[in-house]
Amino acid sequence: MSKTILITGASAGIGLATALKFAQNGWIVYAGTRQLERDQEQYARYDNLHFREMEVTDPDAIRTVVDEIKREQKQLDVLFCNAGIGYLRALGQAPMQEIEHIFDTNVFGVMHTIQAALPMMQKAGHGHIIATSSVGGLVGQPMNEIYCASKFAIEGLFESLATYYKPFFNIDVTLLEPGAIATNFTQSVLGHVASTGGIPEDEYKPIIDQYTKSFLSRNAEPQSADAVAEVMWELVAMEEKPLRIRTSERAEQFAHYKTQNDPTGLDGVRGIRKLQLGIED
Repeated sequence: MSKTILITGASAGIGLATALKFAQNGWIVYAGTRQLERDQEQYARYDNLHFREMEVTDPDAIRTVVDEIKREQKQLDVLFCNAGIGYLRALGQAPMQEIEHIFDTNVFGVMHTIQAALPMMQKAGHGHIIATSSVGGLVGQPMNEIYCASKFAIEGLFESLATYYKPFFNIDVTLLEPGAIATNFTQSVLGHVASTGGIPEDEYKPIIDQYTKSFLSRNAEPQSADAVAEVMWELVAMEEKPLRIRTSERAEQFAHYKTQNDPTGLDGVRGIRKLQLGIED
């Protein structure tokens, strides 16, 4: 029987590459997109790839797709919470409305998606929930404090879920932690800055100029979305699923000081399980 995966944020980049990778390998794929007609037409050759309009800030839209999966497939093996947006602006510059939009998508969108899909996995007695975090969810960076804060939130959420989802529900949880990716993500972030008045001529401008120059120099050859999709494919096949997995050697090096003592995150999870729940793996 074919396995089923639901992917949010599959209009482009990591989400689309993962949808294609899994569809090509026989999985039944439900992929959230904002470009429904375009994607249905472009990838019509895949009978097992189903694009659906799915805005993660709209819980009803998520539940509609999950209910469809329940009716048609009776199971959901993997949930990939990939939808997210970047943001490059200092806290001292950022309108609260924009900050709330980042958290609505990057944090609450993930929570909405898990809440919708979790009952199906609990009933089945198995599942794997994955979220796209970032090395920015491990390491704070200048001018990225709002984006990093949203990813740190997801890291805390999943680290907590890992303490009891596996032993009580047989559901694994994993944080996918890429560095720079060769997608339109960076250009979208920079485009947002330009469309909202550019970089103000204030005390933050020299810092953001230096950061942007350094980022573009260090990431002249970013990892491809297809390479991340390959990591995803290997991840779901692992017998023991890690809590955290970096997607490239460069990402591994960047986060080294935060991860060197517990690269997969499982040692910490086991310690908390033993301390607070009396469970020893």
